[in-house]
Amino acid sequence: PTPPSIIEALGTFDLDPCAAPSPRPWPTAVRHIELPEDGLAAEWSGRVWCNPPYGKQIARWLDRCAEHGNAIALIFARTETEAFFDTVWRKATAVLFLEGRLHFHHVGGQRAAANSGAPSVLVAYGANNAEALRDSGLAGSLVNSWEVLA
Repeated sequence: PTPPSIIEALGTFDLDPCAAPSPRPWPTAVRHIELPEDGLAAEWSGRVWCNPPYGKQIARWLDRCAEHGNAIALIFARTETEAFFDTVWRKATAVLFLEGRLHFHHVGGQRAAANSGAPSVLVAYGANNAEALRDSGLAGSLVNSWEVLA
């Protein structure tokens, strides 16, 4: 699961459509959707936290965040990929590149010994979530203005 310090820094979320399985060590939102329920097909409402399954389907989750317009996603900072260009650079409101590499947690709550193996970025969809990134106190670099060429 997502490190609890990230969730605490960003405030309360109404929905986590791709939550860790129960019993989870801490809540990430008021409402959690976990497998076998399909969080992509479910109705989304309110402020959404999205730490999607990493892989080829990540673009579908980020597209859904963009369509919803009120979400923060945590993903690897693969800034050169087609998916990042299509779903972040072309659709997001702001991004916070986190300093260092995150240590995710095991389902029981223990911090993983090894870091995530790649840099992470928080992606905000909606002005309120861009403000949440800015005000979070998380160490990193906030980018809230850019232009995609061609």
